[in-house]
Amino acid sequence: MLWQRLITGPLLIALVLGVVWFDASLDARADAHGLPHGLVLFGFAALLSVLIAREVAAFLKAAGIPASPTAAGIAALLGLAGTSASTLLGSRVGVAGGLATAVTLMLLVALLRMSRDRDPKGSLMLVGGTLLAGVYGGVLLGFWMLVRLEHSAWLLVGGVLTTKSCDIGAYFTGMSIGRHKMIPWLSPKKSWEGLAGGVATATAVGALLAHYGSPMLAAEADHIPWWVGAVGGALVALIGQAGDLAESAFKRDAGLKDSGRILPGMGGVLDVLDSPLFTGPVVYWLLRLTAA
Repeated sequence: MLWQRLITGPLLIALVLGVVWFDASLDARADAHGLPHGLVLFGFAALLSVLIAREVAAFLKAAGIPASPTAAGIAALLGLAGTSASTLLGSRVGVAGGLATAVTLMLLVALLRMSRDRDPKGSLMLVGGTLLAGVYGGVLLGFWMLVRLEHSAWLLVGGVLTTKSCDIGAYFTGMSIGRHKMIPWLSPKKSWEGLAGGVATATAVGALLAHYGSPMLAAEADHIPWWVGAVGGALVALIGQAGDLAESAFKRDAGLKDSGRILPGMGGVLDVLDSPLFTGPVVYWLLRLTAA
């Protein structure tokens, strides 16, 4: 309901900004003790990771696919930890080994969960679903933590804000002039005009945040040229829509309207983070490539 959204939305924004502020305020202390940045955000991401994984498990169960919320949550934490900690291992071999170990442990968790029932029926689906939850709730979220290790926490806010601005632009453009349906069999309300409006909005927001916002950050690595913000805005808009459509496919297959009920008026965590999850890798690689 609308009144629930009007209450949940501001509270959610206040919570996120509070976590980001607290995390950013500890950077100097982390440097003094030789600790990595983003420890507070990592704790928050770990909570989100488990919630997302459990929602993925709910999708699987509703679609008639064997799934374990516990195994899914553990796999997501492994994916998040493996991705986040990989760059701290000091070498390319160490990075590859860390990620490969995390994925292997996800597989082991799924196999152990399967063995508990002493019935191999459905084991392939259980293992596949657990790995899906590990990637969705852990690895994808871990890309944002990789960004945090090298940049300010406020840069993450800018990336998420740019991503969500596409949804706002697409909604209002689609409502105003949307005529040509984009994928009617999957998301009947989305139009090509709405997509164009969303991309244009995110491009403008990305450029403006980079030009006016990034110079306010202290570290030189956080000073993003306006054209990088513009290109990034266009890319996250397109990839973010893919994340939105992927969740729509999951919900249709499961016959569910929302991914959960934890956020009154909004649904589940995945309903809010469907697009930012997919844009984390885009933000990470764009910043890495343009900094080279």
